[in-house]
Amino acid sequence: MLTAAATAAVTLMATNASATGADHYVALGDSYSSGVGAGSYTSSSGSCDRSTNAYSQLWANSRHPASYVSVACSGATTQDVLNNQLSALSSGTTLVSITIGGNDVGFSSVMETCVLDSDSACLNAINTATSQAKTILPGRLATTFAAIRRAAPSAHVVVLGYPELYDLSHSWYCPGLSGTDRSALNNAADLLDTQISAAAQNAGDTFADVRGQFHGHELCDFFNEWLHSVDVTDVSDSYHPTADGQSGGYYAAFSAVAP
Repeated sequence: MLTAAATAAVTLMATNASATGADHYVALGDSYSSGVGAGSYTSSSGSCDRSTNAYSQLWANSRHPASYVSVACSGATTQDVLNNQLSALSSGTTLVSITIGGNDVGFSSVMETCVLDSDSACLNAINTATSQAKTILPGRLATTFAAIRRAAPSAHVVVLGYPELYDLSHSWYCPGLSGTDRSALNNAADLLDTQISAAAQNAGDTFADVRGQFHGHELCDFFNEWLHSVDVTDVSDSYHPTADGQSGGYYAAFSAVAP
């Protein structure tokens, strides 16, 4: 039986199934674009962990673009995009998607600290990351988005954000982190999205906010979660979207703004 998210994704795909697009689409970015946490990874992607359930692949399946390639890679920073991913773009590229910025401020290590260490250590790590998001990240994003524009001058560039991690309305009976830590992590995600949105707007790109799509599907939304909680047996999946998160969250947000 399909979940609500999967049903919605199938409906969106069916709506566009008959369309044969002329787009030349390239997906860039980090693990939220490669599809870490969604399973079904392609062997050719190696440690980049590109999933057939990633939003970019779902969009390509539904729209049938003239060409599609994903070079998104787990752990990617803005520098990785500049050094390793821009070569996938060309003057003929018409559509680009990207999630980037979280690894530049060490967000994954922050979340590990919050899970494994004390409240004070968690809050200190968050404060360090948010400081970097305010001071270092804007310049890095501006440089990256400008480079994408130079490499693909005719492309519609869609920059997607990150979801909030926790439903704080359920936090009081949700095991794990303290309410203080969860609130601070959500605030950090919001700040990250604010900086990414501003940089995208300054670059003339489209920002796709996924937080609304994930509302009601964050951690602590029991049986409705679209994010992986901490998994000590597979740490890489922790705090990443599930297959439902990719389809109901990212694919839906991207499809709403992609041509």
